[in-house]
Amino acid sequence: MKKRKHLLKYFTSELFIVVGLVMIWRGVWYILDEIDIVFFDKSHVWTALGGIVIGLLILYIPDKDLKEIDKL
Repeated sequence: MKKRKHLLKYFTSELFIVVGLVMIWRGVWYILDEIDIVFFDKSHVWTALGGIVIGLLILYIPDKDLKEIDKL
């Protein structure tokens, strides 16, 4: 019985983390879409390229390498 409660608590905790991350991702996605509409005449090219550059910088800056990409 104790193991079942622990498993349920673990599953619930992980589910909340996943839902939180998805909601952040969804919010960022919509903000980038609005930036495309307002500033770039509905062209997704510039925010896509900017997202790639910013993403690579976020992965590179902490430890000065891109080992995280190897995991893909």
